[in-house]
Amino acid sequence: MAPFFVLLVAVFLVPVGTAVWLSFFGADEPGLGFGPEHTVFVGLRSYLAVFGDPTFLNGLGVIALYCLIYLPLLVVASLGLALLLDSAAARLKSLARLGLFLPHAVPGIIAAIIWLYLYTPGLSPVALFGDGGIIALPAIVNIALWSNLGYNVVIFCAALQAVPREVLEAAVVDGAGPVRTALRIKTPLIRSSVVMVVLFTLIWSLQLFTEPMLLSQSTPVITARFSPSMYIYDAAFTRNNYGLAAAASVILLACTIALSYGVTRWTNRTREVTS
Repeated sequence: MAPFFVLLVAVFLVPVGTAVWLSFFGADEPGLGFGPEHTVFVGLRSYLAVFGDPTFLNGLGVIALYCLIYLPLLVVASLGLALLLDSAAARLKSLARLGLFLPHAVPGIIAAIIWLYLYTPGLSPVALFGDGGIIALPAIVNIALWSNLGYNVVIFCAALQAVPREVLEAAVVDGAGPVRTALRIKTPLIRSSVVMVVLFTLIWSLQLFTEPMLLSQSTPVITARFSPSMYIYDAAFTRNNYGLAAAASVILLACTIALSYGVTRWTNRTREVTS
C-alpha cells in the first residue's frame, strides 16, 4: 500500500492542500494602487467573488446540461454496442472492438483539432454547420462521444465476458430470446461496471476543458469562461488572480465529491431495494 499512499499524497492531497491555502490569500495594492502588490489573507473573499460571478455560475449550468446530454448517450450507446458484440450473431468481434477503441487512443487535443477542422465553415469538407458557426454543446458532446465510446465498450465487453455461461444457457432453456437475455440477464449482472462508467464519466465531464478551449478559437459562442475549468484557467493565467482560481478549483472539487458520493449512495440504495 505504500506506493499508493505516496502517489495519493503527491498527486492529490498536496495539490488540494495548496489550492485551499491559496484560496484564502489575495494580492492587494497599498495606497492609491501605485505601490507593489502584497499577498494578504483575505478569508472567504475569493469564494464570495466566485459565487457572485455569473460567468462561473453559467459555467456550472453548462456542465450540468452537458452531463444530462452526454452521460445517458455514452452509457446507452456503449452498453448497447457491447451487448451486440457479445451476442452470438456478432462476427469479427476483436476487429470491431479495436475499431471502436482507436479514437480513444488519439490524444484529446488532437481529436479536438480534427473536429475543429470539420466544424469550421470554409475549411470543412462537409460544412457541418454552414456559415452560422458551430452549435457549441452538441459539438462538444459529439467529440466526447467519438473519443470515449470505444473505451467504455471495451469495459462493458470485459464485464460481459465474466457473466457465467450457465446462467445464459439457463435463460435460453427457459425461452428467453436474445433481447430479453441482454436486458434482463446480462445488464443486471454487469451493474457494477455500469456504475463505474457513470462515476468516472461524471468526474471527467466536470473537468471539461480541452474541447471547448480549442473550439473557442473558432466561434464566439464559446467564451473564455465557458466551463468551470476554463474559468479557472482564465482567472489564473489571464487575470493572474491565483486566489480566485484556487477558490474556484476548491468549489469544483467539492461539487465533484458531492456528486460522486450522491451517485454511489443512490446506486447502493437502488441495489438494496432490488435485492
